Amino acid sequence: MPGLSEPEERRFDGYLEQLSLAVGHEDRRDPLRTYLVGLCLPGERKSIEPIAARVDPRHVSARHQSLHHFVALAPWDDRALLRIADRAVLDQMDRHGGVMAWSVDDTGIPKKGTHSVGVTRQYSGNLGKQDNCQVAVSISLVNEAVSVPSAYCPYLPEEWARDRARRKTVGVPAEIRFRTKGQIALEQIDALRAEGLPEAPVVADAGYGTSHEFREGLTARGLAYVVGIQSTATLWPPGKTPLAPAPYRGNGRPSVRLRRNAEHRPLDALALARSLPKQEWEEVAWREGTKGLLSSRFARVPVRVAHRDYNRRSPRPVEWLLIEWPEGEEAPTKYWLSTLPADTPTEMLVRWAKARWRIERDYEELKQEFGLDQFEGRGWRGFHHHATLCIAAYGFLAAERARHSPPRPLAFLQIPRLPASYRPRGTPGSS
Repeated sequence: MPGLSEPEERRFDGYLEQLSLAVGHEDRRDPLRTYLVGLCLPGERKSIEPIAARVDPRHVSARHQSLHHFVALAPWDDRALLRIADRAVLDQMDRHGGVMAWSVDDTGIPKKGTHSVGVTRQYSGNLGKQDNCQVAVSISLVNEAVSVPSAYCPYLPEEWARDRARRKTVGVPAEIRFRTKGQIALEQIDALRAEGLPEAPVVADAGYGTSHEFREGLTARGLAYVVGIQSTATLWPPGKTPLAPAPYRGNGRPSVRLRRNAEHRPLDALALARSLPKQEWEEVAWREGTKGLLSSRFARVPVRVAHRDYNRRSPRPVEWLLIEWPEGEEAPTKYWLSTLPADTPTEMLVRWAKARWRIERDYEELKQEFGLDQFEGRGWRGFHHHATLCIAAYGFLAAERARHSPPRPLAFLQIPRLPASYRPRGTPGSS
């Protein structure tokens, strides 16, 4: 590979050998190596035909046919390749404090037409608007020095999930049904846990954090989280809970549900933030940016989520509400809920909340340098295979960067590990 030193080239060859063994049949190994090298080479387009022209300009047609079969049709296991990429990155991540978080995210891939799997007009977080696109849900292993996507799955909109003809055309497996993005993420988390990857608190933006089902799913699995919420989320402020069930008056069944009334109601997150005294706010720095140390003003308060708790028999457990309100802004800009331990320092809580920045950079590089958004096929299998190969190529780059990056020398920058006995508040068996 051009641009690699001799030791790097040996490591790259060894990495390709591991991946080649993982795809099974020997006749798949040459296309795999060719495709990965093509993804790593300079070039504006990283779809099958440009890769074939780049790596074998004298036999473009034959090479294109071979690569197309390997990427779009061959039944090799995506998970096996992703695990190799994981191991390569984890080996270097340990030098920088180990896995800090599992980051749940999704990315949009703009598409013209309606025939590629999962394409419809839908909201994409990275695009910041609704557009005609595919959306994929991912889980990334993250710390402040390195990160890599470890699970990647297309979101199949309901209109696609119910359309048998379209499903058959693009090869969606029969067992795939409509699932929300949060449900896909929880399934991916279950798969990663089953494979024994190092566990860590889950971080996600408000697209996932506003889902009570998603948060409760994490808690049921014993996983702590730091997830974004909207300013309209209703919360019981510190020291307040719903009213107890109405007293029994001797007629009918006793009331068992919590209550609220006009004088005793929860606040939305914005109102709660505005009610906090000045001394609750502090300036917190979380990392070094390209223009210097990144810092902002934060407050944290213990709250209980109030969403429909009038249907419950007991109040929800206490969580942290973390609020960012930069100096000079008219209102807070971001809110998070967290089930990290009560003694977690505010600086660490902020660092977990801000850990997602690396994933945005990962996707930017995966698209600009490795062609994640440039696959021109329409099928379910090809979509998965192309993404897996892009992530595998990126995994080597991420591991090499971490290898050459010196371990962080300052003790206060080390990420504290959660004890093995830790359970988020509200989890069965938690203290």
